Amino acid sequence: MPLLMLKDLPRYECLLEAVRRHPDLDPSACEAYLNLLRAGDEAYQRSENFLSKHDMSPGRFTVMMLLYDKMAGKAIPTTPADLADKAGVTRATITGLVDTLERDGLVVREHDPRDRRMMLVHLTPQGVSTLESILPGHFQQMAQQMAPLSQDERRTLVRLLNKLIGAPLPAAAVEAEPAAAAAHHS
Repeated sequence: MPLLMLKDLPRYECLLEAVRRHPDLDPSACEAYLNLLRAGDEAYQRSENFLSKHDMSPGRFTVMMLLYDKMAGKAIPTTPADLADKAGVTRATITGLVDTLERDGLVVREHDPRDRRMMLVHLTPQGVSTLESILPGHFQQMAQQMAPLSQDERRTLVRLLNKLIGAPLPAAAVEAEPAAAAAHHS
């Protein structure tokens, strides 16, 4: 569920004024953080609005994407526990999402042939078809949202966002760094 964010963030001068009452407040950190939240909320809202036009929630879409081999364009059987871990949600949440996807004929649960105690979740042919019909518009929506940024700005954004969460830089960003630095010093 998206956060309820202010459309009009406090002016920097207001943040500077707030330091008088809250000496631990770092105005530039607050400004950056609030803008990050607003941008994330806006991105989530746009994605949620797009998916809702396809009778799909972000959670259901995430589960379907985790069950889909993007390179081969086919289903990948996965355990509910693995789905929960990869989606960063509880097993109970995954159970609810899989229940509704199964009810709609988009996934099935089957016993793992190697270990009958384990269940695997598979996309059905209808699930693959549904996902493949949604993906082009989903990718267009993402591209439209990122259109104001140049390729270099996108790489910088990815690098900075990964830095914020303490994640290692993606290979593409690392490869681009030396080229960007060389161009900057020319």
